[in-house]
Amino acid sequence: MTEALANHTTFRLGGPARRFVEATIEKQLIDTVADCDSRGEPVLVLGGGSNVLIADEGFDGTVVKVATRGVRAEAADCSGAQLEVAAGEVWDDLVARAVAAQWSGMETLSGIPGSVGAVPIQNVGAYGAEVATLIQRVRTWDRAEGVIRTFAAAECGFSYRDSRFKREKGRHLVLRVDFQLPLGELGQPVRYPELARALGVEVGQRAPAARVRETVLAIRRRKGMVLDANDHDTWSAGSFFTNPILTPGQAASLPAEAPRFPAGEGVKTSAAWLIQHAGYPAGHGSGPARLSTRHVLALTNRGCATTADVLALAREIRDGVRERFGITLVPEVNLVGVSI
Repeated sequence: MTEALANHTTFRLGGPARRFVEATIEKQLIDTVADCDSRGEPVLVLGGGSNVLIADEGFDGTVVKVATRGVRAEAADCSGAQLEVAAGEVWDDLVARAVAAQWSGMETLSGIPGSVGAVPIQNVGAYGAEVATLIQRVRTWDRAEGVIRTFAAAECGFSYRDSRFKREKGRHLVLRVDFQLPLGELGQPVRYPELARALGVEVGQRAPAARVRETVLAIRRRKGMVLDANDHDTWSAGSFFTNPILTPGQAASLPAEAPRFPAGEGVKTSAAWLIQHAGYPAGHGSGPARLSTRHVLALTNRGCATTADVLALAREIRDGVRERFGITLVPEVNLVGVSI
């Protein structure tokens, strides 16, 4: 019997897998992927399914669901908390555990769906924080060389929503992620103005990590960014497009009121601002795929959409922003068997 991949993605979309394997231990995960590679069979590695859009036709190969579990933690005053976390652990469960244990640094990344193994690939970030600052090592199976490799953080090539694991697409199967976190009740300095205002602190100040987590979750719920099966605004992959990083010349061509943030030698602007000011308000659309009613960066399945419906909406938004501002938005979501 084939497995409907719609049952394993937060979009609740995706056709059948020709073969579906749920890997609960590391050896099974490696052996399954290595066996498929040796036979030339296509493999799709699936974690929490929160950042993926899969074709309506499904996947003609083996889908490997990463369901490995385990967290090993040691804490000391001099070195902080050292965590070794299996790739299949639920990311937000780990964040909740860290906040409860007063391991600082993860609190701003609360409410992000998906698995631990996915966070280094995308260099997941939110509210001015990135997971790259917390990662110590990433243990992987190198599918090209057929060996286990461990990368120190400096070897991971982290940048905005990017890493060597993403750039070398499909080569590295993440097995475990190791984190080093400071100890303490206070979270790390708040970098994001919206979050600082909600907390009643200045940018750069600190607040109790538990309060930061509660505040981040409240903000995300208001935007439909915390998973809820009864709320179609959360039938999505979160932010569909990345915030563009522009050249200084491109940034200068934007209207004066457009957001601008330093990004290395470039300038980052807000994809949400571009979408809104290109004429696409929250709730835009009349079909089964529409923008979230609370957050224009989220493309949503209103209950009966197909992947084709979501792609049509994505193309409409991308083309409209390009026509208005001359900037081409790039998907943050991983596209499987489809393109825009």
